[in-house]
Amino acid sequence: MPGTQKGLAYKRVLLKLSGEALLGEKTFGIDRDFADYIAGEIRDVHDLGLEIAAVVGGGNIFRGVSDSAQGMDRVSADHMGMLATVINALALQDALERAQCFTRVLSAIEMQEVCEPFIRRRAIRHMEKGRVTIFAAGTGNPYFSTDTAAALRAMEVKAEVILKATKVDGIYDADPMKHPDAKRFDSLTYREVLQKGLRVMDTTAISLCMDNHLPIIVYDLKGKGNLRRIVEGETIGTLVKE
Repeated sequence: MPGTQKGLAYKRVLLKLSGEALLGEKTFGIDRDFADYIAGEIRDVHDLGLEIAAVVGGGNIFRGVSDSAQGMDRVSADHMGMLATVINALALQDALERAQCFTRVLSAIEMQEVCEPFIRRRAIRHMEKGRVTIFAAGTGNPYFSTDTAAALRAMEVKAEVILKATKVDGIYDADPMKHPDAKRFDSLTYREVLQKGLRVMDTTAISLCMDNHLPIIVYDLKGKGNLRRIVEGETIGTLVKE
């Protein structure tokens, strides 16, 4: 169970993880060692008393708009992507429970034998009871990304911020992996993200956050302790707000 929340900058947050985050050093599937690392980062902040939920993508297994889905019906491909997120959610749950964290997976697509259906009040109650809550299957609808699902779920459970964990230490004006001279931003407004076409989250997710005044912090997942530093109020990564 979580401890006190003394000294934390937030009471309740939503962590957005891409499916690729679970790849670790692999090229496909789930790297158990890296899943354990993520679980350790989450447990570290959970033990401080933070209420935390997570949305995980499915790109390490299947992505509806990827090359592998070319020629498929978009709705069928997106449904396959949603099921991939359930696999990842269960993998993250397993890692968290091995780290002694009580966890619940709530899916937008009902599958009673595997996880609970997403019910907003139940999700909030799980968080209030100190359980790490993982939201799977996106929004349950095709044409909506897991970024949009993260924005939607964050607002539904009244999270104060979305923490988007990535491979880089913030938002850049170009891909820093390909352009070493890319400029990093310390902070941006939602409109700047949209106008500059920055690939932080898709435009639907950014617009949803903008309309509902929900800040986003983009940070480096591989920086050990970054998650804890953010929730304790340190300036890490790039902040997107009004």
